[in-house]
Amino acid sequence: MRSTILITGASSGIGKAAAKYFQAKGWNVIATMRKPENETELNQLDNVLVTRLDVLDEQSISSATDEAIKKFGRIDVLLNNAGYGAYGPLEAFPAANITKQFDTNVIGLLSTTRAVLPYFRKQRSGLLINVSSVGGKITFPLGSLYHGTKFAVEGITEALNFELNAIGAKAKIIEPGAIRTDFAGRSFDFQNDESLTEYQDLVQKMMTVMASAMEANASDPEVVAEVIYQAATDGTDRLRYTAGEDARKWMADRRELDDETFTSGTRQMVGI
Repeated sequence: MRSTILITGASSGIGKAAAKYFQAKGWNVIATMRKPENETELNQLDNVLVTRLDVLDEQSISSATDEAIKKFGRIDVLLNNAGYGAYGPLEAFPAANITKQFDTNVIGLLSTTRAVLPYFRKQRSGLLINVSSVGGKITFPLGSLYHGTKFAVEGITEALNFELNAIGAKAKIIEPGAIRTDFAGRSFDFQNDESLTEYQDLVQKMMTVMASAMEANASDPEVVAEVIYQAATDGTDRLRYTAGEDARKWMADRRELDDETFTSGTRQMVGI
């Protein structure tokens, strides 16, 4: 019997790469996105259901999960991948953008998870995989909102794993580093106010460092897809999986160094 995975944010980047990877491995795939009418590739593949799911729209979440069960009969893995990054001085962010960052990366993840849990409970099996980031364990300047959401994803997943064990299911976390996706485009909300002059040196330096890191160290989204597949199929109780060479280095440094030493290294890297 084919296993089935439901993926949020499957229109591009990591989500799309994961959809294609799992389909190639013989899985049923529910590839969800906000605008499925724009998809031209995934809907040409066998055993792939492309359907609408907006993590900010509870009705779309319910409809997508119902459609998935109707089509394939079960959901074995939920991959919570949908999200984006908000960067910039906190003072420069409108309240609406702050709310949207947490609604998308945290509340939306919780809403999708809550919609699938009844099926896991009924099956007495299931795997929840949440895409976090190295930014769920370490921080960079200007990322208070983004890092806040990813730190939340880490805590939510780790705690929820205990509950899932009670119904025969598990939870796992994927922690990518820099990935060659459109994260810096439609998945990136950068806010700045040049009248806040005190922050501008930091803004310029950090944006230069981010661009350089993406150019030099970014991995392809297929790298993350392979790690996600490993997490879905290795049958272990392992909780966290890093993805990308830069991610492994950052995480190793964070484990080995105390707070003062690690943050001092970040300051030197940025030049502040």
